[in-house]
Amino acid sequence: MDEASPSASVGASGSEPGDAGGPPRRVPIPQLAGYFLRLGTLGFGGPVALCGLMERELVDEKGWLTKTEMREAIAVSQSMPGPLAIQVGIFAAYMRGGFWGAWAGGWAFILPNFVIVALLGALYVHYGDLPWMTAVFYGVAPVVIALILHSCWRLAKMGMEDWLQWTIGAAAFLVTVVLQAEVALVFVAAGVVGIAYYGSLFRRRPAPPATAVALAPLAPAAASHAASPGVIGKLILFFLKAGSLTFGSGLVIVPFLEKGLVQENGWLTPRDFLIAVAVGMLSPGPVVITATFVGFIVAGFWGSLASTVAIFLPSFIFVLVAAPLLKRHRGNADVQGFIKGAYGAAIGTILGACVLLGKIAIGDALTALLALTALALLFRFKIPNPALVAAAAIVGLIAFPMLKPTWVMLK
Repeated sequence: MDEASPSASVGASGSEPGDAGGPPRRVPIPQLAGYFLRLGTLGFGGPVALCGLMERELVDEKGWLTKTEMREAIAVSQSMPGPLAIQVGIFAAYMRGGFWGAWAGGWAFILPNFVIVALLGALYVHYGDLPWMTAVFYGVAPVVIALILHSCWRLAKMGMEDWLQWTIGAAAFLVTVVLQAEVALVFVAAGVVGIAYYGSLFRRRPAPPATAVALAPLAPAAASHAASPGVIGKLILFFLKAGSLTFGSGLVIVPFLEKGLVQENGWLTPRDFLIAVAVGMLSPGPVVITATFVGFIVAGFWGSLASTVAIFLPSFIFVLVAAPLLKRHRGNADVQGFIKGAYGAAIGTILGACVLLGKIAIGDALTALLALTALALLFRFKIPNPALVAAAAIVGLIAFPMLKPTWVMLK
């Protein structure tokens, strides 16, 4: 099925040229909240897998968004700081529910994961360790890589249209692998290249740059388990900064968190930190829910609540500033050029992140086999993500005590 070009104009109803009938102008807020509550409860696999799931359900199944709108949501969200999946969800909820739909959908997306991870944090604090968690991590982590790769393939099919986007993607892949991090300037540079090639800014009289500026990255100015105002205040400031200055996915935020939590503040031991990252990868919803687990270890329930709100709040602000500007100017060729360039960078960066995550998740023959098997099943059958993750967890629980792989929690 042919897709309309992102640079094509979008009518007042939100439909793309050639669509049989565009998505509704508004979706009731309870429906948006219900959908994102379910997604937050059952959505496994990290940001790329969640974006792929939203693309399938919101575009193909529910028809709430057009393919062009979904591409715009992903490209703009990838171009801003903060967790990708949450920002795409907020953006989608805003497009069909307005300002209050965005708040309702976004926090509904976050709530189930907050409850799950806060409970795990309480168990970890009171019982000192969760021995089974390492075994589950061993089985599930390689399947997470397969989920990311499969979702990346779906996203590439949806939005990669020509040689320039693939060239930008290859460059972003190399930068991510070499520097072992997502670099904000890559997305901005890719957007500028997109404007130069697809847009009109450098061909005719320059257009006002307000929208391009709005799409650029923005920036705001041993565990005691005690919920003192001083500690909670420090947690809020730390996670506000983490949510405001890190790009794209849980992988990007890991080095930032490790430096601040382990090296600078000494709130966590290295093993505590690895457990926190494992919880973020294994739980449904966005990977940066790691902040909830960290907050509980450092300052109990109120620490977990404060950390969760702090790491996600910048995403709401960024999206609610950028989304109205994009809706107003999305027919502009330069805006569409920026989005196409940034989308290519997003695909390349996601693949680079798979390489880096693979070094953590795949360390022996069994984990490699799990990743390949999961990838083959995803391409051949429509297997629900939770079922695949559950099966991998069972394999991990059985195989880990037998094989005793020492590399799992040492990387």
